[in-house]
Amino acid sequence: MRLVTYQPPGDATPRVGALDGDRVVDLPGFASMLDLLERGPAGLDDARTVSAVAAVTHPLADVTLLAPLPRPRTMRDFMLVEEHVRNSFGDVPQEWFRIPVHWKCNPDTVIAPDTVAPWPYYTDKLDFELEVAAVIGAPLFRARVAEAEAAIVGYTIFNDWSARDIQFREMSVSIGPAFGKDFATTLGPCLTTSDAFDATGARMQARINGETWSDGTIGAMRFTFAQVISTLSEYQPLHPGDVLGGGTVGRGCGLELDRWIAPGDVVELEVEGIGVLRNTVGQKDSRPENPAIDLSRQEEDA
Repeated sequence: MRLVTYQPPGDATPRVGALDGDRVVDLPGFASMLDLLERGPAGLDDARTVSAVAAVTHPLADVTLLAPLPRPRTMRDFMLVEEHVRNSFGDVPQEWFRIPVHWKCNPDTVIAPDTVAPWPYYTDKLDFELEVAAVIGAPLFRARVAEAEAAIVGYTIFNDWSARDIQFREMSVSIGPAFGKDFATTLGPCLTTSDAFDATGARMQARINGETWSDGTIGAMRFTFAQVISTLSEYQPLHPGDVLGGGTVGRGCGLELDRWIAPGDVVELEVEGIGVLRNTVGQKDSRPENPAIDLSRQEEDA
């Protein structure tokens, strides 16, 4: 099943639905996607039952899709694909093989499919990232790997927009990224339930203005989603609605390819079994007048 959060024609109220071909089936009785997930397996069973009845449907072309979780409970992004690490940084640090490294993303700056991605004034190198994220559907604490695997309710596409120049400036002092990442993340277009998605073999593509820049699969991950979730849960309670990005696939971003997007470009990320996540790149923002700290400043202070 592919679940969505959407706005019906002429109504700005977000609703929960399921995709059925080129139509959206309304799923009444759920206040939000988070409400559905918090009900656990019973919530999914209810969604399937209601979807089969299909009392109210809308043409997909007539609705506005939001991120499946417009405001995730938490978001973390991992670097689990060695090819991406090697292509981006050259030598792979030995600790990468031992620790599932990650950063915590900003759940308040999730943007929807088919919206304009912001271009912060302080970056000249905006980048996309082709990723798949796992979504947790059950409370977990000190979970075994099998329990963690069972708690993954589904998967979505995760575009971790990145301001590469300031990202590397931040990381030069061994902290971050923050300003380089936290301004926008796109999720969508749907949440495909685990039983309907191949988390390791699904084909993935990135297209810029219709031209294919990346084409492949997730490939070999150093740690599985279940291993990562189990390890996190040793000291951190996890909850339905937590989102975990698996990291960029090999050659799945402009940094690896040394190709850079520009304002007005259309970025399409497609993952077999989930769909196409599309955004238009916005114009670069104007520098604020008299900013408290000018983040674009790179020269040495006097």
